[in-house]
Amino acid sequence: MSAEGVNKNRRRVLIAATSVMGAVGAGYVAVPFISSMNPSARARAAGAPVEADIGKLEPGAMLRVKWRGKPVWVVNRTEEMLATLSELEPLLVDPDSEASDQPEYCKNKTRSIKAQYLVAIGICTHLGCSPTYRPDVAPEDLGPEWKGGFFCPCHGSRFDLAGRVFKGVPAPVNLVIPKHTYVSDSVILIGEDGGKA
Repeated sequence: MSAEGVNKNRRRVLIAATSVMGAVGAGYVAVPFISSMNPSARARAAGAPVEADIGKLEPGAMLRVKWRGKPVWVVNRTEEMLATLSELEPLLVDPDSEASDQPEYCKNKTRSIKAQYLVAIGICTHLGCSPTYRPDVAPEDLGPEWKGGFFCPCHGSRFDLAGRVFKGVPAPVNLVIPKHTYVSDSVILIGEDGGKA
């Protein structure tokens, strides 16, 4: 074989090797670039549904869950708590939740899928403070009509155990009820529409 034939073969091998290395290098550059266009894990988690395990939630107790950076309350209402809801209707701004924000399947007296569980965003509809859960009946500082619910210490807004706002307080509408569904008897998926009990 002549020197010229050896040089052509060597040149072909070198060109092929350089092309392969160039393609690999382009892949290493392209993958991070394309990946940077995907939303971050934090961004995906910010809007993702959140599970709330209510299996061990005692009657009368409240569970706090964070969804989309907001506190979400799940309250296991007792029969006594539920009985007070209809008594309070004359004292409420929007007892039928006509002007309030909730899924259609929660537009009822208890503002819930299952009457036992209230699922509400724990942010006052006045200025965005976080009310406190006050399940105690008729504490002196909240008046004789108080049957338990949520009290915003910032400006005095009061909500009943269905998150409905009382008349004469700064909050204009009821607490927001997020979309949610029951995955099982003991797990609620907050942020997922469905309304299944």
